[in-house]
Amino acid sequence: MKAILITRKGGPEALELREVPTPVAGSGEVLIKVKAAGLNRSDIYSRTSDKYGAPSGMEIPGLEVSGTIAACGAGATRYKEGDAVCALVTGGGYAEYVAVPEGQCLPVPEGSDLEAAAALPETVFTVWLNVFQVGGLRPGEHLLVHGGSSGIGVTAIQLATALGSSVYVTAGSEEKCRWCETLGAVRAVNYKTGDFEEVLKDTGIDVILDMTGGDFTIKNIRLLREAGRMVFINSMRGREGVIDIGAIMRKRLLVTGSMLKPRDTAFKTALAASVEKNVWPLVTRGMVRPPVHAIFPLEEAAKAQQLMESGEHRGKILLRVS
Repeated sequence: MKAILITRKGGPEALELREVPTPVAGSGEVLIKVKAAGLNRSDIYSRTSDKYGAPSGMEIPGLEVSGTIAACGAGATRYKEGDAVCALVTGGGYAEYVAVPEGQCLPVPEGSDLEAAAALPETVFTVWLNVFQVGGLRPGEHLLVHGGSSGIGVTAIQLATALGSSVYVTAGSEEKCRWCETLGAVRAVNYKTGDFEEVLKDTGIDVILDMTGGDFTIKNIRLLREAGRMVFINSMRGREGVIDIGAIMRKRLLVTGSMLKPRDTAFKTALAASVEKNVWPLVTRGMVRPPVHAIFPLEEAAKAQQLMESGEHRGKILLRVS
C-alpha cells in the first residue's frame, strides 16, 4: 500500500510517499480502507521532535481516519466489511490502510460525508475528554478556549454551545475572531492586538481549555472564578509559566492536563463509547460539525503540514487518501 513516512526528524521534506506492507487486522482489530485522514499538531511534533514518535523517524503519522471496513480480525464483531466508520488511531493514518482496535471506531454519523468524517475523532474525543469529563463543564457555565479557530477550538465552541454553555475564545486575527463568533462563540479576542484578560476580566470563567501555556498561564488563573478548572492540552507558548499558588488555594482551582495519544486501548474504547452516546446525536443533528479548511491529496502531506504550521487555516485540514 501507499503511505506517508517520516523518514527522519526535520522539516516537511522529511515526509515521503512510499510503498509499505499492508497491515493485517489482529485480534480485536479491524482493517480500514482509508478514505481520508485528519491532520493534528501531534503529527508535526512526531516529525520534528525527538520527544515524539520514533527517534529515527520511519513511522507513519496520522491520528484519525475515515473509511470503510476492509477486514475484521478475530473477536471483532461489531462491524462487517464495507461499513463506513471513522476512528481514532495511534499513528498510521496517512496510509491507504490502517489496523485499529474495533473499540476505537465509531460509525460515520447519519448525514455526515464519509471524507469529512475524518475531521471528527481526534477533535471530538479531545474536547469531550478534557472539557466535559476532566473539566466538568456544566450547562450555564462559561468556557474559555485558547486557539478558538483550530480544529479543537471550533469543536469546543460548537459542542459546549450545543450543551448549554457560553463560550469565549482567543484567536490570532480579527477575521478568525469574527468567524469563531459565527460558530457560536459569545466573544472572541484577538490576542495579537488585545489583552484577553482585560477584555474578559468581568466575565467569570469556569473552565479553560488551554493549548498555549507560557505567559497566558497566570492570566488564566486570574480569570478563573471560584472552583474553576483549567485543563492543558498543549503548550505552544512555552512549557513554563508563572502560577499564583495563593490564588489557586484561595479560589480552590483545579489545574491539570492530559495527553490522549499515549492512553491505552481500554481507555480509548471507553471514551469512544461515551462520545457515541453523548456527542454523536449532536453530530447527527448538525449541531457539531468541525469545518474543513482544506483537503490535500495524500502525496501532498508536506504541503498540508506546512499550512498547519503557518497557522493560516481555520478548522480542520484533511488528506484525501482514496
